[in-house]
Amino acid sequence: MSKANNTGKVVDWNVLKRLMQFIKPYKWPFALVIVLTLLMAVLVPLRPYLIQLTLDNEVAKGDFNGLVRMIGVLLGLLVLQAIVQYSHTYLSGWVGQYIIKDIRTKLYNHLINLRLSFFDKTPIGRLVTRVISDIETLSEVFSQGLAAIVGDLLQLFFIIGFMLYANWKLALVSLVTFPLMLLATYIFKEKIKVSFNEVRNAVSNLNTFVQEHVSGMSIVQIFNSEKAELKKFKSINDEHRKANIRSVLYYSIYFPVAEIISASGIGLLIWYGAKAALNEPATGVSIGMLIAFIMYIQLFFRPVRQIADRFNTLQLGIVSTSRILDLLDNKAFVADEGSYAPDTFTGRVDFKNVWFAYNEDEYVLKDISFTVEPGQTVAIVGATGAGKSSIINLLSKLYEINKGQILLDRQDINTYQLAYLRQKIGVVLQDVFLFSDTIYNNITLGNKKLTEDRLQEAATLVGANKFIDKLPDGYHYKVLERGTGLSVGQRQLISFVRAMVYNPAILVLDEATSSIDSETEELIQQAIARMMKGRTSIVIAHRLSTIRNADKIIVLDKGEIKETGTHDDLLKKNGFYTQLHNMQYKEVV
Repeated sequence: MSKANNTGKVVDWNVLKRLMQFIKPYKWPFALVIVLTLLMAVLVPLRPYLIQLTLDNEVAKGDFNGLVRMIGVLLGLLVLQAIVQYSHTYLSGWVGQYIIKDIRTKLYNHLINLRLSFFDKTPIGRLVTRVISDIETLSEVFSQGLAAIVGDLLQLFFIIGFMLYANWKLALVSLVTFPLMLLATYIFKEKIKVSFNEVRNAVSNLNTFVQEHVSGMSIVQIFNSEKAELKKFKSINDEHRKANIRSVLYYSIYFPVAEIISASGIGLLIWYGAKAALNEPATGVSIGMLIAFIMYIQLFFRPVRQIADRFNTLQLGIVSTSRILDLLDNKAFVADEGSYAPDTFTGRVDFKNVWFAYNEDEYVLKDISFTVEPGQTVAIVGATGAGKSSIINLLSKLYEINKGQILLDRQDINTYQLAYLRQKIGVVLQDVFLFSDTIYNNITLGNKKLTEDRLQEAATLVGANKFIDKLPDGYHYKVLERGTGLSVGQRQLISFVRAMVYNPAILVLDEATSSIDSETEELIQQAIARMMKGRTSIVIAHRLSTIRNADKIIVLDKGEIKETGTHDDLLKKNGFYTQLHNMQYKEVV
């Protein structure tokens, strides 16, 4: 539950104050919006006043020229009001959209710099809701919320002022039903606030469910669970429907009630005002004044009805802002305090007594120590969950170690500039992720410094140029989402090019051939051999046949190093490695 919901306040001023910080770059356009709001509040009640003067003076006295003059003034007022209203609506929307653009950019920039541990614990659908839906709700604060509420309140203030100035007795009679309107508006505001919060939660649940299940559609279909998942979706969708219908119910009750209260006020005004108008010399109430007061009442109750809706818009915006600010307040950034960026980097790797846990005290790596010399190939093997992938995550600083030290070229990893460090380490993951974009952009990932010549050089090195050149548009061939349309081997080769385009000193291969058929594996192994030449290489593999020639093999089990040595040496020990080898040999047989 959001903080804004818990406070029970009409407006959380702390959240609103922080929101105002985003207005600073647009303070002058926003100041003009305030001026236009004030001007509109004055112009709206001015029209009934001018109509009163016209009826009581020009019409009552039969002054045709004066009537024409006043009609001209009224038309001029209407034109001015239309211009002011247009300018106010457009400018408030303009300011709002620019602020929303800035907030969304800041939020996305914040997200892409958070540690992976944050994403491990946060549903992606919820983040999508923050970046898209919550910010869209926030945009309404500027277009329909804050400025509109201020304008409505100012308009009420000026209307009451005009009414009291004209005739305080008529003003009191006109406003006798106002407390009833306030009560109805308050009840409506509270009910609709709860309903809107339910709608927002339902939308968030829908986003999360749809995102997860579309991403995992293959699992849904493989296990024939379409009907079960549809049933779950219907349940969540039904909650969304119920929440929306509740809000529709409250609207359908409130507006007729508000209309009855408003009509009752007008009825009392006509009853009292008509009697007073018949005795005009004694009461000072004229026909023109009575008509003007009827217009005042209509103008008065309209913003009162709107304020309830606008307050709920504002509250929803405050709730969304609170959620966005909670996300922006999360400072779980990848540490980038280093400044070391040497001209030469050999690629020596040292893990010294490294301990690491994704969750506190649940260590997946325990007292890990090993050294990889420059140009050496080290393989890491072990059962699923042994901690193999965690080692490369730490090497790339995707996570922070709990205890111990990691050295690169005998220098603590934390002293390096993060961008420099990651350029020196080329990583190829088992699960190749390709964006819905061109091959060129999937390799460069927006880095303008990488030329197409450099891409072709890297592609030629790994042998990917052969199939890329045959594609329509070559490197500018549009890849479908997650690489659909390309074979597993082709996607893997593209990931190799993506790693090699920076000419890294350290190459990390995480299960790079585990999901590839034997024929494709031979092609991939040739590419890997070319990539590893002259580089420090760390290879994680399930297939032990792929790492027979490694300079060193490290055997992990439950986060601990059990054995270290060459393939032949480890077989002679008849230990963990031998068990893994025999298990795979039996599978092959």
